[in-house]
Amino acid sequence: MKDHENMQAIILNGFGGVEHFSAATLPLPEPGDTEVLVQIAATAFNPIDYQMRQGAPESKRMHSPILGRECAGIVLKTGELVTGFAPGDAVLAASGSMGSNGSYATHISLPAEILVHKPHNISFAEAAAVPTASLTALQCYKRLQLPTNAGIFISGAAGGVGLVLVKLLLAAGYTGLIVTAGNEASREQLLLAGLTAEQVIDYRQPELIATILKYNNGRKFDAAIDLVGGHLSEICAEILRTNGIYQDVTALTTAAGRATLFNKGIVIMNISNYAYSLDGNLSYYGDGLRQITALLERGAITPSPVYVTGTFSVETVQQSHELLERNQSRGRKLVMTVLPDAH
Repeated sequence: MKDHENMQAIILNGFGGVEHFSAATLPLPEPGDTEVLVQIAATAFNPIDYQMRQGAPESKRMHSPILGRECAGIVLKTGELVTGFAPGDAVLAASGSMGSNGSYATHISLPAEILVHKPHNISFAEAAAVPTASLTALQCYKRLQLPTNAGIFISGAAGGVGLVLVKLLLAAGYTGLIVTAGNEASREQLLLAGLTAEQVIDYRQPELIATILKYNNGRKFDAAIDLVGGHLSEICAEILRTNGIYQDVTALTTAAGRATLFNKGIVIMNISNYAYSLDGNLSYYGDGLRQITALLERGAITPSPVYVTGTFSVETVQQSHELLERNQSRGRKLVMTVLPDAH
């Protein structure tokens, strides 16, 4: 076990640019009685990562100088009270701020409640991209509570959350989906997910509101799921019917968007996976992921496309952050492999 006494990590030394990342050797975390020590095989990147790096309000959620909030890997050791997991098991988790450290590392100790077994039909790289986006999409889906013929608009649907959400809605029989994408690669991913060309709109066109409503046969929408915020929050507010539903996934609604939502008596649903950890409800994460992995295992939904930006290194982290900041993921989830055979 001598090789396992330490772990390698990529740490953030201060808020700002990607130059603040550096490599470090740190003591290996020791799992508590209800925890599991995992050797990380792959980790995925999310917008919250670079927002934390920049010192945005999201940085208040940092509990470690090691960023990264989801991973897939192999169980090395379990706490005395842990059942259901054993050394050698392949697992995945939305680690968030619940682990010993972030997932830009070779190892992490996690509460057993948030872990699930990796489906056999997906790779570690694909599995690392599942947890955060899938849990967010699942919450959006469950809280909608609308009939399958409802008109539903999704902004930025080709991102990690959007692709999973589209697949969940289509698998459940929803027919009234209209979504936006920003480039041809994103459009292709949405078509592969099961949407038709008539359901995917380029958000950069000049008469966006008129076009969206035209694609919905001139009717306003029952729900808008906003995965972009900013100007798109204003678009969502305008196309909703009175007393419609606005799901806010970004907390980036503009003042103009909020005013329109208020004036139309819109029901606002704030989507936050972090809320459950604040309540100490860790089983929410494991329970939700088991629902997703069951769907993946039986082929009801397919894993989202991933782009492996590189192997475990400071350079891979820096490149991944820059791609995310420039919105150049092109409908793929960015992943860093930590073990050589994680593809």
